[in-house]
Amino acid sequence: MSLTTEVSVSIEQQYAVTVGTNLWSEVGSFCKKHYTPEKLVIIIDEYVNSLHGERVHKECSELFNELEIIEIPRGETSKSISCWNKTLDAVLKSGIERKTPLLAVGGGVTGDIAGFVAATALRGIPLIHMPTSLLAMVDSSIGGKTGINHETGKNLIGSFYQPDAVFADVDYLETLSEKEWVNGLSEILKYAAISDPSLFELAYDCVSSGFQPGALWTKIIGQSAVIKSEIVSHDTLEAGERAFLNFGHTFGHALEKKAGYGTISHGEAVLVGMLAACKASNELGAEVPPEIFDDFLDLYSIQLEELTIPIDKVIEAMQHDKKVQNGNIRLVLLKDWGRPYLHTCTDERLLREAWNFAYRTINEN
Repeated sequence: MSLTTEVSVSIEQQYAVTVGTNLWSEVGSFCKKHYTPEKLVIIIDEYVNSLHGERVHKECSELFNELEIIEIPRGETSKSISCWNKTLDAVLKSGIERKTPLLAVGGGVTGDIAGFVAATALRGIPLIHMPTSLLAMVDSSIGGKTGINHETGKNLIGSFYQPDAVFADVDYLETLSEKEWVNGLSEILKYAAISDPSLFELAYDCVSSGFQPGALWTKIIGQSAVIKSEIVSHDTLEAGERAFLNFGHTFGHALEKKAGYGTISHGEAVLVGMLAACKASNELGAEVPPEIFDDFLDLYSIQLEELTIPIDKVIEAMQHDKKVQNGNIRLVLLKDWGRPYLHTCTDERLLREAWNFAYRTINEN
């Protein structure tokens, strides 16, 4: 007679996402409460370091006895095995312990690499995100996705690893280029499409107010963070609802890969992907007019020659997406604005029509 014991294990982790201005006092209070002051590892984008490194060093020096500052190169090409390996090597050689916190300062690329380093160093050390780009504030710093790209596709190597806290200080956006504002805007438009259509109007008001921090941008960043946080809290490991956050991304990731990482920005690719996803949704019976994106198209600087990649090639890239199941491409589509669903696509004609529409819309703009 065998004996069986069943044990319930919970691995959920709750943490705060703080959105505001001049957040260093909040950062200080959090660190003093949760960590000992011996050592802090800072992974920071080289460009962000040139702009804000002095302030980061000053504030952190008042909280920790020793700082290990590691710069990583700017841009999507840094999301590589070699950059992760080099960064992890530097972290391990710095003499960290299991409770040594790691602070990620930068945009989405920095957060992805630093998060993966934190997840893999000593099987996991504490992680704090301090996003400095709009995209990172509204999306990539929240939810625990970390990782790097592989030659066969985007974000194929990584892990789910939750931070201890996220501090989105809107003041950092003062030095953000217009291109990076637009890069993050795509993720806000995604939230409008899958969750809260009123954000389309608010996003238009934000853009009309200009690309500088202010009350409108702080409001929409906070609302976007709430949407992302609520979705990922219900589905930490992307088993269901969290997949809706990939609206436009299966198309967009394929475009990024075939154009060459860094050739087309993530935000540009996602915008194209959302146009394609709207077309596919409408072909399957929805009524989600993609013209809702028209007010924003002029902001995107996608080059004509970058959207002449053969459709066969981008469809092939979609087949290597990490969300493929049983050889079938899974798309996030819409029944209506704010009503996403998962569609298993076995119809290549649907993909071709979606891509043709997206290409035509961008190239005619």
